[in-house]
Amino acid sequence: MRKKLLIPALAIIFALSGCGYDGHYRYACQNPENFEKAECQVPLCKVTGTCTIDLLGFDPLTGEELTVETEQDVQE
Repeated sequence: MRKKLLIPALAIIFALSGCGYDGHYRYACQNPENFEKAECQVPLCKVTGTCTIDLLGFDPLTGEELTVETEQDVQE
């Protein structure tokens, strides 16, 4: 019984071991080398939704945090 569970478990472990971090960024604007590039600056990045402030939650160049207004904030 243990062999029947061990073989699939090992296969899953080996398959998932290739899913690690490979040193690449999902979006170009997440890479610190690209923070200053035109494609990561407003208005170009707003079109694609890849602005650094939107991806990270803060602007790494100014330290400004992203604030999102909620309905509760608007009502107050």
